[in-house]
Amino acid sequence: MPAKSATKTRPRLFHARMVVTRMEEWCVEAETPEEASALLAAGVGHRCTPGESIHVEFERLIDE
Repeated sequence: MPAKSATKTRPRLFHARMVVTRMEEWCVEAETPEEASALLAAGVGHRCTPGESIHVEFERLIDE
């Protein structure tokens, strides 16, 4: 009896570019709420919590 051919293809690892929108909590030291708002809007401060992904969108498959 002939042996069956084991030509099963192996799974490959694929990469993709994803667009992820996150909600994070940031902190900044300031003297007033207005100053804090201005500093945070300018990108000053640091992330206090890693946040949660609130939207994920597939952009493209990277098959190089």
